[in-house]
Amino acid sequence: MPNLPRIALALGIGTAGGILFFLMHLPLPWMLGALFATMAAAVGGAPVTAPARLRPVVVAVIGVLLGARFTPEVATQASVWLGTVAVLMAYVVAVALVVVPFYHRFGRMDWTTAYFAGMPGGLSEMIEIGEANGAKPAPIILAHSLRIVITIALIAFWFRFVQGQDVGAASGPPQLALSWVDAAVLLGCAVAGSVLGKRLHLPAPTFLGPMALSAALHLTGLTHSAPPPLLVTAAQVILGTVLGCRFQGIGAAVLLRAVGLSLAATALTLMLASGAGLAMRAVAGVGVDQAILALAPGGLTEMGLVALAIHADVAFVALHHVVRILFVILLAPLAYRALAGGSLGR
Repeated sequence: MPNLPRIALALGIGTAGGILFFLMHLPLPWMLGALFATMAAAVGGAPVTAPARLRPVVVAVIGVLLGARFTPEVATQASVWLGTVAVLMAYVVAVALVVVPFYHRFGRMDWTTAYFAGMPGGLSEMIEIGEANGAKPAPIILAHSLRIVITIALIAFWFRFVQGQDVGAASGPPQLALSWVDAAVLLGCAVAGSVLGKRLHLPAPTFLGPMALSAALHLTGLTHSAPPPLLVTAAQVILGTVLGCRFQGIGAAVLLRAVGLSLAATALTLMLASGAGLAMRAVAGVGVDQAILALAPGGLTEMGLVALAIHADVAFVALHHVVRILFVILLAPLAYRALAGGSLGR
């Protein structure tokens, strides 16, 4: 089957999954419904292909959406966050010390592959850096893809069914009438931000660039608008479809074993996140729920959407995920080289 029909099939399955989750009043229905529906189709052998070329566009839309939550009041809290960032860095080190040996021993991975599979960094960055250091890419892809999926699902279902919060479809600030000027400003944030993010070599450039530019304009009060709800819903369906299609070609037996490992590794990580969340509350008076969203390794874009859905402080959550990703990208390769002569080198 040519690519276009395969992409159309994937989007159709993702949309159907989103609608089903929405009708069942499940948390984050459009993203999670699309994700699980396309993941099931991909593992089942359906001829689906991810709409990969659309991902930068929808990620930019979500970046602009999350940037709209950076209000002038956010700037007054920035100094308080220095202590929570220190807690975050200690937490990242603790996760690496626990999860990397877990993958080596119980996942039966060599030390190099286990190292980059267990690091709480971005998927694409850990694959690229890991391959450059001789790691096997397939286990890293599975470990990080499943970490994101499992974390999103656990966090969303926890807030919805255990805490009883309304984790509905993520939306922006109260929707104002979108003038042509505001529409042009938001479009400019998406386009110019994506270009700027790439030129500055930011991780997730088509997300961080638009989010930073949108945040700057909203912080200065130049605009108070956000992307329209229908566009945000479509972006979530496409994002969920892209995530689900990552499991194309993976056998059920391999996937089940990887799921078991990822469940255990994610549980360990979330336990550490809970402890770090309590530390953040002690240091800065941050709510534990909000702190866990800032620490949970579910992906910057995805955790931002969860924060948006439960009306948490999106700026706080997004900032800490950016710091986490940059911290791992900068220090993980240096730490690996320092350890290469020891157990990681054998």
